[in-house]
Amino acid sequence: MPISTSHNAFAKVPAVTLGFWIIKILATTLGETAGDAVTMSMELGYLAGTAIFAALLAVMLTAQIRATRFHPLLFWAVIVATTTVGTTLADLCDRSLGIGYLGGSALLAALLAATLYGWHRTLGSVSINRLDTRDAEVFYWITILFSQTLGTADPEAGWGLGYGGGAVLFAAGLAAVIALYLWTRTSRTALFWAAFILTRPLGATVGDFLDKPVAAGGLAWSRYTASGALVAAMLLLVLLLPQRAERLVPSRD
Repeated sequence: MPISTSHNAFAKVPAVTLGFWIIKILATTLGETAGDAVTMSMELGYLAGTAIFAALLAVMLTAQIRATRFHPLLFWAVIVATTTVGTTLADLCDRSLGIGYLGGSALLAALLAATLYGWHRTLGSVSINRLDTRDAEVFYWITILFSQTLGTADPEAGWGLGYGGGAVLFAAGLAAVIALYLWTRTSRTALFWAAFILTRPLGATVGDFLDKPVAAGGLAWSRYTASGALVAAMLLLVLLLPQRAERLVPSRD
């Protein structure tokens, strides 16, 4: 059912601000540490971990789609759920199914591109300012899930970059997106999704840096400690930073 697109109508997602991107990076880092805590530290395995987080995602996503307005804590809980599912699902594809890092990344990139194409083909826009129907919301969350899974396919390991090199690579990618935003007229929608996708591998790399052994280039934090610290930081920011809903743009149709 369409949402009103009058001048005072708002989407059920947050406005894109600096605070949004800071919380997003924390959420993606948390997805890496929490996903690994369940599959590795608890030794439940990738398949069981994926099933657990997928069930949690289904519950929270149902609540998000049924909501009638923007709820910051609910929205970010769904984002974290997509990152944890993304972590365990990517590990399942890369390691348990034997596809490998590059093979897994290629498969997920194809699924993400197909989703964005299908969304645009069906509704005419992939902008977050046009999330005014149930179909648009569904496409939005499928896109997010694939982007979160793609970004955790451990490129720093698959490409031999190390955690520092991986972080620098993805930070440079984000810097390029920012430069395009500031000094060109490149589509704001395209830049949003490019930044959204790039923050995921950046968060995954930082998450690995926090909990991997010192000998492997990490800080050797407990996955539980790292996850707890990230949850606390996220909650603090979500509660303290302004969290306003994104304004809907009326369709020209």
